[in-house]
Amino acid sequence: MSDAPLGSKANPSKYDCLPDLADDEPYFVIRADDPLAASIVELHAYIGAGQSGAAHNKLAEIMELTREKAPRPSDSPKYRETFAISAAMERWRDED
Repeated sequence: MSDAPLGSKANPSKYDCLPDLADDEPYFVIRADDPLAASIVELHAYIGAGQSGAAHNKLAEIMELTREKAPRPSDSPKYRETFAISAAMERWRDED
């Protein structure tokens, strides 16, 4: 049994998708060092489970966390790339 946290390289989740990615499939990784990571992953879980009330509450918490100061500057090239990855994901799904 590994002492590494679940979902890490050393102790991947049984649902880890990285080994199954197609060579041309876009993906996006949210690392634990991102200040919003845990909340965003929890939001994704609530949405996927159809728990709209919990998802709404979690989104409100996220928005409150970023209300006064965003974790990164809005003009960051990293944001532009994130939107480009999102668009690439949509195109990839549509082509399949």
